[in-house]
Amino acid sequence: MPNQAAAHDTVDNRIEQDKIVLGLLESVERNSAQSQRDLASELGIALGLVNSYLKRCVNKGLLKVQEVPARRYAYYLTPQGFAEKSRLTASYFAHSFSFFRRARADCEAALVQAGVRNLRRVVLAGASDFAEIMTLCARDYPITLIAIVDPQSERKKFAGLPVVQDFSDVEAIDGVLITQLEAPDAIRKSAIAAFGAERVVVPALLRLQRLESEMARSSAGGPQ
Repeated sequence: MPNQAAAHDTVDNRIEQDKIVLGLLESVERNSAQSQRDLASELGIALGLVNSYLKRCVNKGLLKVQEVPARRYAYYLTPQGFAEKSRLTASYFAHSFSFFRRARADCEAALVQAGVRNLRRVVLAGASDFAEIMTLCARDYPITLIAIVDPQSERKKFAGLPVVQDFSDVEAIDGVLITQLEAPDAIRKSAIAAFGAERVVVPALLRLQRLESEMARSSAGGPQ
């Protein structure tokens, strides 16, 4: 089982790396004269990471580099780089479609479970792609989504719902559907503390992520 968790983590890392490379190639194609700092800001990653990925792309023949005035460098896609961008784009859409199918099935199962528990007025915990899919699925069920609780979000609205910082900011709520993709355990615990375990529904996809995270920590000898 720990080997399965490690393999899953490896796949996730590869997908994340491919996403960075794709974003880098697309940015360079749009504007070859961008500075590394500009690229880091656009991609939302550290400057050192941009430097590392640029060197990797140059070494693989995906980009060529040319010195320009003011002691700066411009990067250009090579024919191999254009081909790789097309491959990564297709791979990204395939992964996104696969995620959507799995997420939609899990959202529908969670909504059925909420109905069995007689949870009619609920909040979503976590502003994420998963929350957006949940709002789409909820239209076919006798459940009213009131708001999204996300302490980390600065948005006022997401997926057509108001975003609040804490569960105490909403009233007359029957329960919670967990939709936080990144580290869902913290907000799950907060929801259980506020409403009790029976009024908190965790979709299967997020339960699996939590289990695999625990197994990975156990395998590494980390805290439980």
